[in-house]
Amino acid sequence: MTRKEGVVLQGTGGVWHVRADSGETHEASLRGRLKQERKQDRKLAVGDRVVLEIDERGEHWAIDEILPRHSKLARREPGEGQGERIVAANVDQVVVMFALVKPEPHLRMLDRFLVIAEGNDLPARVIVNKVDLADLDEARERFRAYENAGYPVNYTSVKTGMGLSDLQAAFTDRRSVITGPSGVGKSSLLNALFPGSGLRVGAISESVNKGRHTTVGALMLPLAGGVGFVIDTPGLREVGLWSLPPEHLDRCFPEIRALSAQCRYADCRHVSEPECAVRAAVAAGTVSDARYDSYLRLLEELKAG
Repeated sequence: MTRKEGVVLQGTGGVWHVRADSGETHEASLRGRLKQERKQDRKLAVGDRVVLEIDERGEHWAIDEILPRHSKLARREPGEGQGERIVAANVDQVVVMFALVKPEPHLRMLDRFLVIAEGNDLPARVIVNKVDLADLDEARERFRAYENAGYPVNYTSVKTGMGLSDLQAAFTDRRSVITGPSGVGKSSLLNALFPGSGLRVGAISESVNKGRHTTVGALMLPLAGGVGFVIDTPGLREVGLWSLPPEHLDRCFPEIRALSAQCRYADCRHVSEPECAVRAAVAAGTVSDARYDSYLRLLEELKAG
């Protein structure tokens, strides 16, 4: 019986699209015994590496085995659920893209995206697009807190080509989850970086998620030349925090994490405790007041459950 290894690109209505290592893409169903597996880490997700088998007639492919993951991107179950949902597996980085204008960037939403990446132990990168529509110095000042926190921040313009050459390497040989509000130019940017990819990220994802029986909302697309993959995850836009313990939130803000050990109390939540190194840094202006405010708001949200 023919067996192949490959990666899951998409799943809709119980049909999974798997790109074999040999280059072709097959539609496959999931073996019954795998469907019965109820453990979260065994549920199939886009980005999973799998083993395919074809039936004796050579007509139908089936996913016979899900191979171990090296990473995952998870968020809270939608609705009232408190568990986590794995939206993509074997992710190398999360790329959060905003526009400088049109639409106006919502930095609290950016903070949520970054917390989700940090909570999944995934490196994150920020892209600020459409800088040709405003002043670059203004853009750098607006996003300075993220550079100071240690995040790579790229300022780009698809229209003028600004910043594209420096950014291309960030996607090469990686599986990148790209997310952010609609209208910021994600697909245009990727097509400019990798001509020939023909990506219509938002349009494809929207059509995938219209089906009533959609299995998973993420969609993994190969970049031109086989240099990597980009994963669009519209579900991440809900930016619902999964059951992250409130006491772990400070670990998801790098600039706060770096100061926590200097606080008087080991369990300091950086709210009103005496001799708090984080609040002292905020008062001194070395930690962004806006980022600290985002931390406080998310902390209250997590406490409320």
